[in-house]
Amino acid sequence: MKSILKILCFCTMLYSCETTESTTITSTNTEHLKYFGFTLIDTFWDDPLDAEEKTNYLDEVASFSNIADLLILEPSDNILQRLLFMKANNVKAILHINEIFFENVRTGGPSGKVYDLRSNYQERWDTFLTTNNLSANTSMIEVFYLGEEPTWNSISFTELKLASDHIKSTISNVPIMLIEAYPAVNELEVPNSIDWVGFDHYFIKDPKNNPVFLNELSILKSKLSNDDQKIVFIMDAHYIEEGHGDFGDIDTIEMGNVANSYYELAISESKVIALIGYTWPGGFDTNEALGARQLPRQVQDEYTRIGKEITGK
Repeated sequence: MKSILKILCFCTMLYSCETTESTTITSTNTEHLKYFGFTLIDTFWDDPLDAEEKTNYLDEVASFSNIADLLILEPSDNILQRLLFMKANNVKAILHINEIFFENVRTGGPSGKVYDLRSNYQERWDTFLTTNNLSANTSMIEVFYLGEEPTWNSISFTELKLASDHIKSTISNVPIMLIEAYPAVNELEVPNSIDWVGFDHYFIKDPKNNPVFLNELSILKSKLSNDDQKIVFIMDAHYIEEGHGDFGDIDTIEMGNVANSYYELAISESKVIALIGYTWPGGFDTNEALGARQLPRQVQDEYTRIGKEITGK
């Protein structure tokens, strides 16, 4: 979910921007669409675009979210209090565990970074389980986020499968999520032990009607390895002037229409289980990148409405 500028160079080759605007939906057929939330909620990220020292934004999104990104860096990280804080706000964790399993070993590959499965990945995961008595605390976790653009980052199918299979052998009742970068969707292979699958493609004004985005979605669906696997939509909820404005012809006020387009498409696709916005705080991909919390109030009202409709809050 974090590769923005490093894939921008592919955009002009892969799609033409659409100018069709979405309209607010009226359908309430959202039974399959169960989860809504944002990335970078509890990930040690301090938004540089405000004057406040803050790295947990749950108080800003809990009223209309039921999932939120929580980052793990080391097997020794004790996250119980962080999980309990989410529970107190009726939110479950997207537990971001990629660093437990994979490490950047050299430059190269499509993303510019080559990641390998750590040789001691089983020991690291088992230490994390013990540190947090995780088997007894799974009710506070909605999904394990393991596959962070794996193909794009040169992680092999075998490595991904070893990691996800080991997680499933220890904690079988929590889904495992994989999000791929859109240029690598065609090469993606999905292990059976992965439960939620998605891809990220930004700077598109109307994904519901964009033929390239829809083709990528079709390819993603063809990559699912079993009927029980679900799809996650990564909703574009940040703003980079040269990407959204100059290239995508999207104004900040139009990001509400972008959100509605994702929402409408999610409702129409029966396998979509979650809509996750990238990102809530700003300054992540570039110093000037706006997060959802910096977008106009009208856009934030759309996020609130969509989130409440999905979560029932």
